[in-house]
Amino acid sequence: MQLDFLTLLATTAISLFLISASLPLIMGRNISAAARYVQATLLLQAMAWVAIIVSNFAPTPLSDRVISTVSIGCGMAAQWMNYRALAGWLGPRPWPRLFQVLAVAAPLGYFLGFDSYAFRVGWANILLAAVTLLVARAALWPQLPAEAGWRRLVFASMLTMAGLTLARGVLGAFTDQYPHFSTPHPVNLAFALAACVTVALNTIALLVAWRDEAEFKLRELAVTDPLTGLPNRRGFEERAQAMLAHARRHELPLTALMLDLDHFKQVNDLHGHEVGDHALELFARLLKDTRRNGDLAARLGGEEFCLLLHDDAAAGVPLDQRLRQRLQQAAPAELGLALDFSAGMATLRPDDTGILPLLARADAALYEAKTAGRGRLCSAAPIRS
Repeated sequence: MQLDFLTLLATTAISLFLISASLPLIMGRNISAAARYVQATLLLQAMAWVAIIVSNFAPTPLSDRVISTVSIGCGMAAQWMNYRALAGWLGPRPWPRLFQVLAVAAPLGYFLGFDSYAFRVGWANILLAAVTLLVARAALWPQLPAEAGWRRLVFASMLTMAGLTLARGVLGAFTDQYPHFSTPHPVNLAFALAACVTVALNTIALLVAWRDEAEFKLRELAVTDPLTGLPNRRGFEERAQAMLAHARRHELPLTALMLDLDHFKQVNDLHGHEVGDHALELFARLLKDTRRNGDLAARLGGEEFCLLLHDDAAAGVPLDQRLRQRLQQAAPAELGLALDFSAGMATLRPDDTGILPLLARADAALYEAKTAGRGRLCSAAPIRS
């Protein structure tokens, strides 16, 4: 059986259109930008293949030039969308400016040099191979948590397509073995087969990436307070255990501050729950701005917050003062009312069996601050020798 190049490409285009039409139904509306880039990738790839097939039946040289150039432009745009999707899931990817230059240069050079078959074939395929390699590289060394399986599949698929695309470019530019787009040369047929296969493989890989993203968001929702964006009690306890282990391993101090907005029930009763929510958001924002890198801030529930420091009690006092001063300045301006908080502080002891004894002492110191008149910081009693 002899393989027909145009039939293979038509099959690939049909598959891409069907997949691009199905993905919005599978993913739904509330999806990330990365997932939308994937949908755009598939649609643009389908348009690229349809345009290049149609160009073979163009009635005039000018229409052939225009339609073929559109195909090259859609192919480059598809790879750029692919690259943007990976950047959304894995963090900033290398060489975006180079990618943009190549993506613009490919259709422009193709259009201007269309009269030379060797030039246009070599130019378009070599530049397309270059951007495909950039996409392959973009699947490696993530800056955000990501499973290795789907990234390896993207890398292998893109690397294969880059190699075959480069081979087509060299074949058309420097030999007479590829005189026409649909020439049944083994390299050309391998390219068409690989394009068809990699459509399926990449779709699987990107669907897995989208699933991982959705699962990560669910995990984050489970450990994040939706109002303030801070870790909730569960998220705090998970991260606090890691900080405790680090402090034990490196013999570092650890200090906990329990913070409670004063008279918060009155804020809700007198000004409404919307103002109360804004007060919590304001306090959380100031807490995030005041803490240092490495400090852990969380909302444990209601108007109660916690701050865990990789430092001793001497660092907690000025931090409390800065936070208190910022709150006293910001609350009247943003909420139209004064706010203050009570705080209790405790430091890690050698005999603490976990994070809970430390938090219990800080909570007891917070209760002491409240009973002493609120609006102050109290420290737990130091350990007795």
